[in-house]
Amino acid sequence: MCVGCGLCVEECPVGAISLVEEIAGINDEECIRCGRCHDACPNEAVRHDGEKIPEEIEANLEWTRRLLSHYATPEEKRGLVERMKRYFAKQRKVAEQTVQKLESFGDKL
Repeated sequence: MCVGCGLCVEECPVGAISLVEEIAGINDEECIRCGRCHDACPNEAVRHDGEKIPEEIEANLEWTRRLLSHYATPEEKRGLVERMKRYFAKQRKVAEQTVQKLESFGDKL
C-alpha cells in the first residue's frame, strides 16, 4: 500500500526507515517502536510487528523446507520436523516469559 511519499522517512526520529525503489522499508533492528510512522502514513501502509506474522510464519516454513532438502529418508525428515517444532516451542516460551516480565515494567516506570 506504500506509494513512496516519504512522510514516514521524514518522521522517523532514528532514521530506521528508507525508501527502496519507492517503497518504504523499516529496519526492525534500528526501529524504536515510537509509532510516528504509523501516524504519518496517509495510506496506513506501515507494517511491522503483528502485521508481519503471516510473512514470518511463511519464512519459518521456507527455512524448514530448505533444511528438509538436506535429508534423504522420511524418517530423517520427520526427525527434523520434530526438532523444528521443539525450536519454535522454545521461541514461544521465551516470548511468553518476556511478555510476562514486561508487564511488570509499568509498575516500575
